[in-house]
Amino acid sequence: MRFGIFIPQGWRLDLVGIDPAAQWGVMRDLARRVDAGDAWESLWVYDHFHTVPVPTEEATHEAWSLMSAFGAVTERIRLGQMCTAMSYRNPAYLAKVAATVDLISGGRVEMGIGGGWYEHEWRAYGYGFPSAGERLGRLDEGVQIFRQAWTTGSATLAGKHYQVDGALVRPLPLQEGGIPLWIAGGGEKKTLRIAAKYAAYTNFSGDPEGFAHKSEILRGHCADVGTDFDAIVRSSNFNVAVGRTESEVEDRLAALTARLAPFTGAAQAETQVRDLFRGTAAVGTPEQIVENLGRMRDLGLGYAIFNFPEAAYDTSGIELFEREVIPALR
Repeated sequence: MRFGIFIPQGWRLDLVGIDPAAQWGVMRDLARRVDAGDAWESLWVYDHFHTVPVPTEEATHEAWSLMSAFGAVTERIRLGQMCTAMSYRNPAYLAKVAATVDLISGGRVEMGIGGGWYEHEWRAYGYGFPSAGERLGRLDEGVQIFRQAWTTGSATLAGKHYQVDGALVRPLPLQEGGIPLWIAGGGEKKTLRIAAKYAAYTNFSGDPEGFAHKSEILRGHCADVGTDFDAIVRSSNFNVAVGRTESEVEDRLAALTARLAPFTGAAQAETQVRDLFRGTAAVGTPEQIVENLGRMRDLGLGYAIFNFPEAAYDTSGIELFEREVIPALR
């Protein structure tokens, strides 16, 4: 199993209480920390503009600006977004941005890409909120533009959603064959079919039953379109609350609830923690988490990306995870 880690950027209210002028320093130092070790293969951010579970006036730093900055201040770690929303930027422009970041980073970019879902920020930014079918149609066409741009240096497509005519993307990314594509989402009819056609990686459900089901759907699409199912690395994201004892785990969850409550209200904070953390694979003692993730690995999980909600304030959970979880699963 391979391992990635999310760097707090504000989207999940994970920089509250830190002065905005100091937030980049916190993110930079965490990025350098994971870059300096060998536990993590990649670092990740989210491509969102407004906080969750509710929009607030708290900071949410823009993903591709961070990609460029991380590329300049790290040396080894790979750089991803989980995941970029195709419709937030023209795909030819985005191909150019990503190629530039690949140059800055020395060839370390991963392209996480999806159809997008957060309606509030779509409408707030003037993007409307088209149907799921249209969002996924844009995803398919945009990925075609990426692939042309990164392999030939030019893209031309007369699509339903995007029209480009000789859009030049030079220099090419440093990575031979272009930037690896992570198609994120578990939509069974369209998203997973797009993944079967184009993806080096997928990213969907992190619960065993859902993961196994989506994997079989993906397998069927691969057979239909003539691609190798086993060549696609399947990944999932996990929220982490790790402690040496179950009491320590509860302390972490209580601290997270208390941090969210002033912004969401106490009831919604409790619901958020219950729905996204309790009973999930990366919540528990190291032994419990190893057992849970070992089952996922047996189902074909090849890559796991972890969110430590307290990372901007306290790295002890990351340190415990690095010492006792990663070595047992790698």
